[in-house]
Amino acid sequence: MEYVERSPVPALAGVVRTVWIHRTGTDPYVQRHLPTGGVEIHCPIGGRPQLIGPLTGPKVDVIPPRTTIVGVRFQPGTPPPLPAVPGELLDQQVDLSDLWGRLVDRLVAAMAETGSPERALTYLQAHLLAEYRHAGGPDPLMRELVSALMPWHPVSIDAIASHLSLSISQLRRRCVHEAGVSPKVLQRTLRFQGFLALAQAGAAATGRRGTDGVAGLAIDVGYADQAHLTRECVRLTGCTPRQLLGGDIDRCACGHDHAASYRPFLATRLRPPLRG
Repeated sequence: MEYVERSPVPALAGVVRTVWIHRTGTDPYVQRHLPTGGVEIHCPIGGRPQLIGPLTGPKVDVIPPRTTIVGVRFQPGTPPPLPAVPGELLDQQVDLSDLWGRLVDRLVAAMAETGSPERALTYLQAHLLAEYRHAGGPDPLMRELVSALMPWHPVSIDAIASHLSLSISQLRRRCVHEAGVSPKVLQRTLRFQGFLALAQAGAAATGRRGTDGVAGLAIDVGYADQAHLTRECVRLTGCTPRQLLGGDIDRCACGHDHAASYRPFLATRLRPPLRG
């Protein structure tokens, strides 16, 4: 089994978090999808592309042996260039042809003809870029909202609404429409993603409250304590942190390298905190 993540082409960096190629071996592979705050597209070479909407809990798939999938994970709160909005796709896995129609048949055929997963992934990114240029870019307000919701500088939803000159109800409607979930749910998802980003980067805890390891990283991203992190981890992934990470705080139990996915996420730590 082989799984390789990489950064998207530069023109998609504002809307796509990471892309990947996944090759299964001689046995079926159990894939646990976790909430990321975004949407994913999975394209098996020669098979039917699937879209996984915003998740609020774990979703488990069994991938057949000798399958090659190219995938795209969109930035949190950034919808793909599709007629459906994330609010309609919450916790759903749908055939992409239900959303793109016959265009998917042409996409599947073209990707299969490229001759390699690497070229198929390049073709898929070029297709997404063309669709975005036709449909228009992402909502700039949502980009600012997601930036404010990142775990590095905890802030209240009321403060964010005030900063964006929106009422709480307006902010909630906008977020549910574009991200599929409420601002509070998105904030909790991003906080957990922040923990995973620090853990899988091998980051050292700051040592606040005399904690280190998993407990220290939990405090650093805004959890009250390690027990709070464990409750959220079980809710979002179905596993404890130790089960999810395989006992190590610098890699997940699956053994995959997720650096390309978390590198842009970690870069948001350098942004200044929200000012009212």
